[in-house]
Amino acid sequence: MFNFNWKRLGIAAGLSLSLVAAGCGSSEEGSEEENTSGGDGENTEQAANYGEELDYTITGVDAGAGVVGAANDAIETYGLDGWEVQTSSSGAMTQALTQAIEDEEPIIVTGWTPHWKFAEFDLHYLEDPEGVFGGEEQIKTMAKQGLKDEKPNLHKILDQFNWTAADMESVMLEIRNGTPEEEAAKNWIDENQDKVDEWTKDTEEVDGTTAKLAYVAWDSEIASTNVVGEVLRQQGFEVELSQLDNGVMWKAVAEGEADGMVAAWLPGTHGDLYESYEGQLEDLGANLEGAKIGLVVPDYMDVESIEDLQAE
Repeated sequence: MFNFNWKRLGIAAGLSLSLVAAGCGSSEEGSEEENTSGGDGENTEQAANYGEELDYTITGVDAGAGVVGAANDAIETYGLDGWEVQTSSSGAMTQALTQAIEDEEPIIVTGWTPHWKFAEFDLHYLEDPEGVFGGEEQIKTMAKQGLKDEKPNLHKILDQFNWTAADMESVMLEIRNGTPEEEAAKNWIDENQDKVDEWTKDTEEVDGTTAKLAYVAWDSEIASTNVVGEVLRQQGFEVELSQLDNGVMWKAVAEGEADGMVAAWLPGTHGDLYESYEGQLEDLGANLEGAKIGLVVPDYMDVESIEDLQAE
């Protein structure tokens, strides 16, 4: 069976996340001679303190995410000796971020836009002068090979699905504030029927045709997949949404166990997976432009660039 096979492949489990806080304030016993970077001495000292307080740990999401791979590359590129990325689930990462902000403690997380955390908290990306995290990303829709012939109405709706970061973030934030996922999706659809009409344009309603969508357990993809799923239900489809880890999601679409996904972050985040399965699935193009990944910190932290994390 469809869901049974995916479970055998492995659904990503959220890992418990804890940060070791080894607080170490600035020492007043140090002399100016200890700072060898001139006018940047204060920033270097502050970055060193952050590293010690955070046990030189960046809080990441699941190990298969491209942003985690890029964060590991950044550690090497910027010479951040002793730093490491601690992987977890998206939920565990945002829980750790929320707790740190409530306590006004330092934290560095692997982040991406769109995400509700930028609407909820005052955050900023660390500058990336070496371009390790790349430029803007697109979120793309992928379909299994042959879907257009097998389920033309489903294929057309997936192909025509397109929205903005603001659209996605509004759904994410409503879910974050306690609204059930399906209800938040219905609310957005009710308020944006003109956009939904564009997605369903020139399609016909169906009577119980199955629509199997895969998605990864990121707040952004929970929002988009539930919105598309609800649109499909209103068009008469019997919708099955399956939450998987990154690799299994791509494999499911490539092997035809899923009809499609609206969760492909490219060219960076899912770049390796796209290369692995290129030619085994159909790329329907971007459903959202202007996405971004990088390292994110609260605004109260006095650090602006990944370079500032270098301990000297």
